[in-house]
Amino acid sequence: MAGNNRAIAAVQSGSLRQRDNKILVVGDSLSAEYGLRRGSGWVALLEKKLIDEKMAATVINASISGDTTSGGRQRLPPLLAQHLPTLVVIELGGNDALRGLPLDMTQKNLSNMAQAAKKAGANVLLLGMQVPPNYGRDYGKRFAEVFAEVARANKVALVPFFLEGIADVPDSLKWFQADRIHPVEAAHPLILANVWPAIKKALS
Repeated sequence: MAGNNRAIAAVQSGSLRQRDNKILVVGDSLSAEYGLRRGSGWVALLEKKLIDEKMAATVINASISGDTTSGGRQRLPPLLAQHLPTLVVIELGGNDALRGLPLDMTQKNLSNMAQAAKKAGANVLLLGMQVPPNYGRDYGKRFAEVFAEVARANKVALVPFFLEGIADVPDSLKWFQADRIHPVEAAHPLILANVWPAIKKALS
């Protein structure tokens, strides 16, 4: 009987841990449903995916259009204190490139965010970005390396390119809104497919 009680307690404890899972997404317009119907972006699709997979987790989307890594760094501490997430997904950096901000500043901000999230007891998933070829091959290479270096230095998970299969294909324009920056609704299931394996691993 005692053994059965311990087994039941272990199952209940595991269920509670799973039920307490909270995923905090700190991103920019790519995660804030810019130009999309509410509920059609990849973060909203993630919530549905978790339900379909019978994985109990709450998703908090703290993404703001136009945000930079500096903005995310400032916003993260109170978000960590408020939500106590078990996983922090960082999707920032694209606006740093658009504004021509120094790469070392982007790297320091991302590292600070990763460290703050880990210190708060959360796992971290960094979503890497790349810039279009018109930025120049050297800059593009260095920009992509920022995410890899942050992930390696802070020992956090990385999706090397958040928009893989969308922005790096010959017919990429069909996946973007008229501004050629923000993916259309049809692209967001592909974005989720890029991110889901890493999220699932982080929660399991």
